[in-house]
Amino acid sequence: MISSVWDSIILGIIQGLTEFLPVSSSGHLEIAKYILEDDSVGEFSLLMTVVLHFATALSTMVVFRKDIMDIIKMILAKEGSSRPFVFKIIISMIPAAIVGVFFEDFIDSLFTQNLLLVACMLILTGLLLFVADRAKNTIREVSYLDAVIVGIAQAIAILPGISRSGATISTSVVLGIDRTRAARFSFLMVVPLIFGKMAKDLMDGDLTSAAVPHLDLIAGFIAAFMTGLIACTAMIAIVKKAQLKYFAFYCFAVAVVIFIFKVL
Repeated sequence: MISSVWDSIILGIIQGLTEFLPVSSSGHLEIAKYILEDDSVGEFSLLMTVVLHFATALSTMVVFRKDIMDIIKMILAKEGSSRPFVFKIIISMIPAAIVGVFFEDFIDSLFTQNLLLVACMLILTGLLLFVADRAKNTIREVSYLDAVIVGIAQAIAILPGISRSGATISTSVVLGIDRTRAARFSFLMVVPLIFGKMAKDLMDGDLTSAAVPHLDLIAGFIAAFMTGLIACTAMIAIVKKAQLKYFAFYCFAVAVVIFIFKVL
């Protein structure tokens, strides 16, 4: 059971870094829970996960505050050049929302510290990053069709071990989208989904009755928020310089370690 402040801080740092770096936050949290011997199920584990994701969503909003303010102004004014971008964000959310609503129980069954599944998905993430790093002619804006395809990539990345940012950014770059725009679109498209998931959990009553060590949650939140700010900013520069292959090596290395540990 995650009960110490230090364990919460460790999980917060892992979430903050791996939400934005293309190495799979869900996969690393599964690994961390296995190492920390977190055998908890139910309300507390769910609440900790929601709090950490909320922290990284806020860090995204801070980094892209200008973009978000422009979008809000456009919505209030009901006009502006940002309107197509908002529609594309909405379109990109649909595949993941459908998977989350209709396959929630199946998805939850995958998050049981199944490290072999995580290892296989990390290899897939690494291959995606390699392909994206070699992509040329990345100069386009995001089109509506691109939004659908990237949205499907985000839905697939719900699997533990597939990096959401890695899958969406790699898919965008392979489609020929400008690398900076790809990172911007990838990070902004997940914010509404996180808040939507939080709202659903609150309405379902999944978070209201948990006996929660508040200090643990606060510590995890701060750690995830601060590291998220650093990782989000760094990732934009990394994508722009086409340095994703280094994260591919990391994903392969972690997968090999898991296979050796679990099989031998």
